[in-house]
Amino acid sequence: MGGHYCKYCKGWHPKFYGDGYCPLQNQFKLFQTKDINVNFSGSSPPDIFVGRHNYPSVFSGILSPVGHDDESNRMSDPEEWFKSKLSSDDILFKRSQLVYSRFVNNIKNPNGRLNDVMQEVSMAYKPCDVEFNLKKRPTINVNTDAVANPLGNVAPLRKAKVIGNVKIAKKVDYFVDDIHLKSADAVVDLHKSGFSVSSVIKLLSAGLLGIKPQRKLVPSRWSTTAVDDTISKHLLSNIRDYPWINDIMVFSDEYLGNHYEILLLPRSWSFEVIEAKANMDPHFWHDYEIVFNRKKYAGDVTGAYYSNKLAVTEYLNEIKRQASVVFFREINNYEVPLGVGILREVSRNAFRKKFRRFNNLKEAFEDIQTRIKSPFFKYVAKSKIIEEYKKQTSLRSFIQ
Repeated sequence: MGGHYCKYCKGWHPKFYGDGYCPLQNQFKLFQTKDINVNFSGSSPPDIFVGRHNYPSVFSGILSPVGHDDESNRMSDPEEWFKSKLSSDDILFKRSQLVYSRFVNNIKNPNGRLNDVMQEVSMAYKPCDVEFNLKKRPTINVNTDAVANPLGNVAPLRKAKVIGNVKIAKKVDYFVDDIHLKSADAVVDLHKSGFSVSSVIKLLSAGLLGIKPQRKLVPSRWSTTAVDDTISKHLLSNIRDYPWINDIMVFSDEYLGNHYEILLLPRSWSFEVIEAKANMDPHFWHDYEIVFNRKKYAGDVTGAYYSNKLAVTEYLNEIKRQASVVFFREINNYEVPLGVGILREVSRNAFRKKFRRFNNLKEAFEDIQTRIKSPFFKYVAKSKIIEEYKKQTSLRSFIQ
């Protein structure tokens, strides 16, 4: 993962702003909720967060605004952010209104009543009211990375209690109660049933899915990648048996400074993501898999790799075709990391839009260049899939 590591928000920024300045922390200071008492009631979006530092003894907890809000899920879910086309400032404002009431939790031996409340909240499909008793008032302790959603107002939690009935979908209740079903099977079935990726991530993170002896809390960063990867691998078990697409296809979309050009080639399944900031001499981040699934984590592109992969496997499974796929991401003015959820949604939306069809690579490349600022031939030079496609095309022409 490239960029500048920020000691203040524990995240990555595309550029260095100078020691002592963090754009994310600065935004939270502008927007943060003032005068929060140690005792308050709030509607959980519903949202939870499980940290990964000091594993297996980690911080975990509930995110909630101060007061009741029937639409508080818009503060949490990338699906809702994208649907409403929220700006970066809109998202940061909504996140800055949430209090992250946290407590120390052991991954395999969760913390009694506080953990029970967190799990109950993670199962809810509508905002539920929770009474919080904090050990002290929240402080600005912004924490983010390239995968998880940003966190802001952090406070140690003493007690928490759910007020009223929690509305839980029957399907969720069924899978939580099924202590003999593998977590991967539960994730796939929930996705098939139309549950949002964000809701499935929360259930896995809260340790509510899987065979009973194997259930444990999963850090939110890891559960995000695990859900994306699990679903896409399942879809690929079907996709690999489908016929190739007939022509070269190009899809594109953009959101919050993230511009995607997606190239589909009529070949067997392979997948690649190439990312760069928009300039004339870009630095690239690059991961790929040729035919078979990756065995190692995509350490360059990180979580976005798996979110992009989910988007394209959903599309290919829907049209019952397979292809070699290259994602080109050009980053424009994306100063504050907002998590991979928005990258998943902009990628998904690209496949909902009308695509462009081409007979050869030259035409496709010329079309893509009209929408990106960097020299596209530099992206092409990095691509293993395009290199392989050209070799196969040349060999076929020679044989014929």
